[in-house]
Amino acid sequence: MKKIKFWLASFALIATVQAAAQAPYSLPKLNYDVKALEPYIDAQTMEIHHDKHHQAYINNLNKALAGTELEKLTIEQLMLNASRRTEVIRNNAGGHYNHTLFWDILAPAAESKPMEDLQKAIDLNFKSMDTLKKMLNQAAMTRFGSGWAWLIVTPEGKLMVTSTANQDNPIMDVSKDRGIPILGIDVWEHAYYLKYQNKRGDFLESIWKVVDWNNVSKRYIEALKDPLLKVIEKNAWKELNEFHMVMSQTFHPIEENNFTPIKERSGEMLAKAIALKNSKIPTSFNTTEIKKAIDELVTGATELHKINTKKVKDEVLKEKMEKLHDKFHEIQGLCSH
Repeated sequence: MKKIKFWLASFALIATVQAAAQAPYSLPKLNYDVKALEPYIDAQTMEIHHDKHHQAYINNLNKALAGTELEKLTIEQLMLNASRRTEVIRNNAGGHYNHTLFWDILAPAAESKPMEDLQKAIDLNFKSMDTLKKMLNQAAMTRFGSGWAWLIVTPEGKLMVTSTANQDNPIMDVSKDRGIPILGIDVWEHAYYLKYQNKRGDFLESIWKVVDWNNVSKRYIEALKDPLLKVIEKNAWKELNEFHMVMSQTFHPIEENNFTPIKERSGEMLAKAIALKNSKIPTSFNTTEIKKAIDELVTGATELHKINTKKVKDEVLKEKMEKLHDKFHEIQGLCSH
C-alpha cells in the first residue's frame, strides 16, 4: 500500500511539474536578495509581494488561459485589448506585467543616475529630475485605492507621467493615457503596509532610494524602438476602431449570405466613415496615402448607403461591400507599415 501511495504521489508531482512547464507564464526571479532593499522595502514585504501576490497573478492567468487560443498571445497582446478580455485575464495579465517591470527597476542602494538620453528627455519634458519625482509622487498619492503611478513613453516618443487603477497599465485600451511604461510605482497596500502602514507618502519618499535608473534608461531606449508603440497608437485611434467594429459586424454575416445587418446599418457605416475622416489622425499615420484612402472609404460608404436605400439586389450590395472592405483593409495595411 505504501508503494502504491508513493507512486501515486510521484505521478501527481510529475504531472504538476509538467503542467507548470507548459504554462505560458512563470514567476521571474529577483535580481537581488529579498533583504537587499532594506531599510526602504523590508524583506517580509518583498517575500509576500513577490512570492505570494505575484505568483497568484501568474497562477490565475495561466488557469484562465489554459486550453484557449489566448495562450498563443504575448502578454502585450493580451493587454492591448483589455476591454475585450474577461476581468480575470485583464487583472492578472496586468498584475504579472506590472510586477515584472517593478522588480526590474529596483536595485539595492541604487545611487544610479539616468543615462544621457533619458536625462535629456527628462529635462525636456519635466525640466528636472526633482520635478519628475514630484509629479510621480503626486500621481501615486492621488490614486484613490489601489493602483500604479507610471512614467511612460508615448507613441510620439515623449515622456509622460500618468496613473492607473488596480492592475491596469498604459498599454491597455482601457487607459486614458497610452504608451509603454518604463517606470512603475506600486501603490497597492501590500507593497508597503507592513512597514509604512497608512503612510503612503513615506513609502513614496523611500522608493527613490532603490530605483535603478540604469534599467529605467535601458527601458527608455528600448521603448523608443519598440514596434509596440505604433501598435498602441493605432489601437488608440478610436474612430478607426469604431469603423472596424461596424465593418466586422456587417461584412462577416454577408459571407454567410446574411444581408440583414448591412441593410439595417449602412447609415451607421457611413456615419462612422465620416467620423473617421473628421478625426485627428495619429502622428505616425498622418500621411497623404492614408488621407486619400479614408476619402475613398467615405465615398464607398456613401455609395453603399445610397444603393441600399434603393433596395438593390443582394449581389450588387455584396459587390459594393467587398470593395469597401478591401479599402478599409488597405488603410489597416498602411497603418501597419
